[in-house]
Amino acid sequence: MIDLPLFYLFAIPAVLITGISKGGFGGGLGLIAVPMMSFAISPVQAAAIMLPILCLMDIFGVVRFRQYADWTHLSILLPAALLGIIIGTFSFHYLNEAQIKLMIGLVAMAFVLNHLRGKGSDEAKPASVWRGGFWGIIGGFTSFGVHAGGAPLNIYLLPLKLNKSAFVGTTVIFFTAVNYIKLVPYFWLGQFTSDTLLTALVLAPLAPLGVYLGSFLHHRIDDRWFYRICYGLLTLAGTKLLFDGLSGLL
Repeated sequence: MIDLPLFYLFAIPAVLITGISKGGFGGGLGLIAVPMMSFAISPVQAAAIMLPILCLMDIFGVVRFRQYADWTHLSILLPAALLGIIIGTFSFHYLNEAQIKLMIGLVAMAFVLNHLRGKGSDEAKPASVWRGGFWGIIGGFTSFGVHAGGAPLNIYLLPLKLNKSAFVGTTVIFFTAVNYIKLVPYFWLGQFTSDTLLTALVLAPLAPLGVYLGSFLHHRIDDRWFYRICYGLLTLAGTKLLFDGLSGLL
């Protein structure tokens, strides 16, 4: 088990932030957990520690929001995400973390800038096999590597203008499926060790606390503010990924 005090200084708030995000804000801020933990340990080890915790959080999220999920969109997104996970599994030794972060950071920021310039339509977009399939693949791929599937999923879902419960319910089901599927290749690639699993067990009690806090806040924010927060989280996530990606390549 990891016993570095510096690690827990970052890991505890990282797990709580992830739980809050997954419990009421669509999970967009959850990708910050691995970069935060990486101040003390390697990103690969951080991702392995977070995956069992994410799976535990997903159980609480499914219980709370499963009835709101939009299966029209999930039927498009989930098969595509499975393909993205397969690609991530077999490219694990070829693409480094910095390249993945830079790619998704650029896309996320381009989407936010387009929204801020007012080019996005006020009308809700319909379901799209092509758009959903593309972003589903990217979401599965980036989720596999650094648990950063929230940004590409939001890029597809936000223009649909779902009500906030449907938005959160859809993301909860999406990431529950994705995270439990990821357990198989993580075991196969040897990313789970006794140290990572024991450390995840120690941090696990924070999971339901974070999800509860997110659920509490979810009912106290209206749709307009909810979407402002979502775009804000997407901006924060994209900026962080760009910085980390460029730093890793330079």
